[in-house]
Amino acid sequence: MQPGSSKLTPEMLIPRLGEYIVQKGLISEAQLQMALDLQQEQIAQGNPFMLGQALMELNLLDQATLDQAITEQILQLRSALQAANRNLEQRVRERTAELNEALNRLSELSQMKANFIANISHELRTPLTHIKGYIELLISESLGAVAPEQRHALSVSQRATSRLEGMIEDLIMFSLSSRGEMSMKQEPVDIRRLVSLIVKSANAKAEERGVKLQLDASDGLPLVQADAEKISWVVSQLLDNGIKFTPSGGSVSVILKEEGSNLLQVIVSDTGIGIPQGRMKEIFEPFHQLDGSSTRRFGGTGLGLSLVRQIVEAHGSLLDVKSMEGKGSTFKFPLLAVRE
Repeated sequence: MQPGSSKLTPEMLIPRLGEYIVQKGLISEAQLQMALDLQQEQIAQGNPFMLGQALMELNLLDQATLDQAITEQILQLRSALQAANRNLEQRVRERTAELNEALNRLSELSQMKANFIANISHELRTPLTHIKGYIELLISESLGAVAPEQRHALSVSQRATSRLEGMIEDLIMFSLSSRGEMSMKQEPVDIRRLVSLIVKSANAKAEERGVKLQLDASDGLPLVQADAEKISWVVSQLLDNGIKFTPSGGSVSVILKEEGSNLLQVIVSDTGIGIPQGRMKEIFEPFHQLDGSSTRRFGGTGLGLSLVRQIVEAHGSLLDVKSMEGKGSTFKFPLLAVRE
């Protein structure tokens, strides 16, 4: 105990001792004020002085009566604390039950949404297949000659159906992932060849938008353990996003490089519009677009990056994102290298 500090006493546990003993009729209001004045005088002189001491100093209460009053108040405080704890425990139980019910309901709604998406996507796929088939027959002139203007219109329709088909496939993949039914078939994959084909396929779109597309992948890269179809979709999605969000004159790069002896990094980097730091988490929310207005400039379902992350994590990997608004974005993830 520090010099000059007061000794711990039961009275220190009682916040309103004076009010209590007045209510019990042990002293009057005037007598309490006298004791308080004496207490303040002693404290002003540097003497730690409790109210009980003042009351006994003035012969207003004896020690036994003071102790009895303090004991009664301690017991009342303990009872009040126990009652408060019981009420708190009951509220916690009730709140926990409410949260569990809300979580169960949310899970049910999520399952209903995934089922609805799966059903509607499969229903859309059948008529779209018919539309695509007839457009191809018309373009190939299997159903008769086609004028140049008609051919142009059919080409536009064909590109539109291809985009729609891609959206439907994304919805189906999302519904499978949401229900934990997305299958993964991992095997040794020639990632350099796979990415080269994807870049070659994306060149036309990049040229149309005035974006420079480049691949940086040295010869002799090892195979990687992956699901070729799913990883192909991931790289295509990241590449498509890079081209879509990069203004004319910018560039998109795909880089494959070894990291240590067991990993190979897949990196897709662009010089596009970037992502605001405070909204980084939003890009992975299903059906969410950073520009959610009715006049938004960029299309898409908002599923791409959500599925990209799920597929990457299903490979036992992690998707890393670095971005600066107005400067561009970089997405990268490692895959396990396969050494022959």
